[in-house]
Amino acid sequence: MRSALCALGAAAALALLPAGHARAQGQEPDRDFTIEDARITESSGLAASRAHPGIYWTHNDQDAPLVYGIDSRTGKTVATLTMAGVGTPRDMEAIAVGPDGDIYVGDIGDNLDGSWDHVWIYRFPEPKTLGDQTVRAKQYVVKYADGARNAEALMVHPKTGRVYIASKNEDGGGLYAGPERLSPSGTNVFRRVGEVPWVTDGAFSPDGDRLVLRGYFTAKEYAWKDGRLGDEGTAVGAPFQGQAESVTYTPDGSAFMFGSEGRGSRVVRVERAGSSGPSGSPSGPPAPRTPGAPKSPTAQGEGGQGSATTGFLVLAGATVLVLGAKRLLRRG
Repeated sequence: MRSALCALGAAAALALLPAGHARAQGQEPDRDFTIEDARITESSGLAASRAHPGIYWTHNDQDAPLVYGIDSRTGKTVATLTMAGVGTPRDMEAIAVGPDGDIYVGDIGDNLDGSWDHVWIYRFPEPKTLGDQTVRAKQYVVKYADGARNAEALMVHPKTGRVYIASKNEDGGGLYAGPERLSPSGTNVFRRVGEVPWVTDGAFSPDGDRLVLRGYFTAKEYAWKDGRLGDEGTAVGAPFQGQAESVTYTPDGSAFMFGSEGRGSRVVRVERAGSSGPSGSPSGPPAPRTPGAPKSPTAQGEGGQGSATTGFLVLAGATVLVLGAKRLLRRG
């Protein structure tokens, strides 16, 4: 469910953004890519595979128990996973891969912001081989200690395996920690451990020292210390996307991958300032691209500020459109 304002903002954003370049076939993994599968119209979460280099797991914002594996080299779907052993999902919003190699899916959306007294997390081992298959999943019941709420971000710490959820509210949400180990037989109570801005997705860095949270127009990376946010966060140059819904780190932690909803949506790589690549040396300029491949925004500087500024201008324009439409309806 989306408000008229969000819908108009997304439409205006798409109209204002420049036309993208054609994606090169056979490019390097973990670079910009376009999701080509026509079934994926509302990619709402993103997670880098631990078992299959270059593969990213995603799912629709939907009520079908499906997870898709996308090859970042081609944008093509190489695995469709059907979860068995769970009920009918209500609003799947997030996905993460834990240190145990399990995939966690957060059926945690609640667009009425408190209409459901519980939500669910699904969990299953990441397949050893890619391809269309049915996977047996565990289902966990989740409640919040301070009452029901809407959420779109689920993160699994890569060292402790603890699950965290960030609630979504335009006036600011909360960061919630689950129990040390999830119980498939009882209710898992998540307790508030911090305050966060308007969040649509989040992810831990592979080393567990950082947490990135994104909203519709901006993203921040936080230090992670003793199971809580360790600072006020540093802005990163999130690209402006029509319906900005997902974020994750590349497997080496050197860059962010930002995704969005919509048919043929793009996943955009943004280099992380001061990051270390696989060799341990600080990353310099972005790696060379296959000729014809699109460029990613920089992690900081004019590109990031411009993206956020454009987003606020588009939102302001959408607001004007909504108000104008209401006036016309009243006159009619």
